[in-house]
Amino acid sequence: MKADSKYCVSYSHYSRRKAVEVFIGEVPLGGDNPIRIQTMTTTNTNDTIATAEQCIRAYNVGSEYVRITTQSTKEAANLQNIKEELERQGITIPLIADVHFNPAAALESAKHVEKVRINPGNFVDPRAKFKMVEYSDSDYKQELARIEERLIPLLDICKKRKVAIRIGVNHGSLSDRIMSRYGDTPEGMVESAMEFLRIFRKHNFHDIVISMKSSNTRVMVQAVRLCVVAMNAEGMNYPLHLGVTEAGDGEDGRIKSAVGMGALLADGIGDTIRVSLTEEPEVEIPVARKLVSYFEGRQTNPRLDEIGSLPYNPFEYKRRVSEKVLNIGGENQPVVIANLSGLKKVTGEVLSEWGWSYNSETEEWTRNDLSADYILVEKGCDISVPKVENLPIIGSENSIAAYSVNEFLNQKEVKKGCFLKVSYNDLNSEELQGLLRSDVPVILLLQTENANGFAEQRAAFITLMNLGITRPVVICRNYADSDTELFQLKAASDVGGLQLDGLGDGVMLTAPNISRQTVCQTAFSILQASRTRISKTEYISCPGCGRTLFNLQDTLKKVKAATAHLKGLKIGVMGCVVNGPGEMADADYGYVGAGYGRVSLYKGKELVKKNIPEQDAIRELVAIIKANNDWVD
Repeated sequence: MKADSKYCVSYSHYSRRKAVEVFIGEVPLGGDNPIRIQTMTTTNTNDTIATAEQCIRAYNVGSEYVRITTQSTKEAANLQNIKEELERQGITIPLIADVHFNPAAALESAKHVEKVRINPGNFVDPRAKFKMVEYSDSDYKQELARIEERLIPLLDICKKRKVAIRIGVNHGSLSDRIMSRYGDTPEGMVESAMEFLRIFRKHNFHDIVISMKSSNTRVMVQAVRLCVVAMNAEGMNYPLHLGVTEAGDGEDGRIKSAVGMGALLADGIGDTIRVSLTEEPEVEIPVARKLVSYFEGRQTNPRLDEIGSLPYNPFEYKRRVSEKVLNIGGENQPVVIANLSGLKKVTGEVLSEWGWSYNSETEEWTRNDLSADYILVEKGCDISVPKVENLPIIGSENSIAAYSVNEFLNQKEVKKGCFLKVSYNDLNSEELQGLLRSDVPVILLLQTENANGFAEQRAAFITLMNLGITRPVVICRNYADSDTELFQLKAASDVGGLQLDGLGDGVMLTAPNISRQTVCQTAFSILQASRTRISKTEYISCPGCGRTLFNLQDTLKKVKAATAHLKGLKIGVMGCVVNGPGEMADADYGYVGAGYGRVSLYKGKELVKKNIPEQDAIRELVAIIKANNDWVD
């Protein structure tokens, strides 16, 4: 895909991508409809009452659709009983059948629900063995003809009953056929969907929703953007379902979801979303609602000049070229700066909330992997701590200087690294441009007061790149929220979206109504979710469904308790073999349900231990990690 292929309406102002309207029962999406919120049940689909009750709990907190796993024709047939139970209780929420590996289950499901989700990676193709398979063009066409033949019965029944179909592509379950030709890539994901879309269009079926999901936020965002461009090129404009798979639980699950989906929602992409948390389905809905509400009615104010093209490729990750000043920019990982400029006095207690601690015996300041790299204060601030000269302080006397634009322009000489507080409009100054092109060692603190701060800060990066200015840039954002979850969703969308495009050499979050420790942890979690700075263990954990073969939430807690100190490792915790090993994507190790009370363990995509008792699984997982020299005490 060409780097200048446009994937959204505008890079400068918020405008929803206009998709064709598709009805899911009586609740349409796309068109002029609001972004719809949905979730998925975790109960056994054959348990009618438990599944219906879970659907009702989700409905009562605002879910507009509910998806239900349908692994065989038995579960598919029971969807009718679930629907009747819901109707008996006055609930008419549209139901979506989730089908993998079983065209017969899809056919049965289509008799009872409003939408059927199929995965083109396994609907007709066998489970991937991650092996290269050589196909001639003729052989490949024959494979597509075989897929078309298997799809026609489903299309016929869905046309007759006005049932929509979601073509749900997952990064972790691409077929060997697709991976052999296109690789395990966003491009492969898009082609997997386009093959099915072309068949659907050939048979005049258009009640379609598309999704491109991955646990890797970069892959997910790039795949969705590429999908929009590919559909545009072939005259298609079907609605898009957004989601980051296996996002996990708690703060990390919310931030990871917001980084991926927020980057797309900010550009007007997305017609329905699901926040996939390893928590109860009804918990997902308020989180999704908060995320969507952040973009409702968004205006770019003040207005920005329209941006015709991007000076970077939005379909692959490449960090913006910047020079190194102090230890910021260049090849350094992005930094986190603690903004204490609103305080008149800084104490050791305040610094401890940002990860710093003082050892009175060694008379040294120490930090951990989640400690702020720099500390910004006001001039004249009382810093009441010992050995202050050993701290990376910005802004006070005898520390690293921080200037306003006017102060900076009046400086006669800057001999060492300094910080410059700058906004998008400041970059129009030719005098400032000249200084930034010179050899003055300066780091930009990029601030914004725009109602659409994401678009304005992106425009600032584009301006710098077009001017050939390579000064390192720290993304600065202020939030007045007192709701911690809302603050994290907003910050993850704003900062994470830029980081996914390689923009930003650091982050400084300011949130006076949120605890400093939370603000600090949020900054690091955003960098981790965008894969630009790894500071802790990453858990790729599915939300669970009716296929899950153990208590996923409790198991994830136990795995975390045993492995959370293993910085940099990615560990997958998956409920069943459908979601593992493929759906673990690039996890280093995997814990996958293999049967009731049984677990299989993986090193990457390699099965290492099969069907071991659940009570032994975590001990065995630790042993495997140790045997591969990835364990630290």
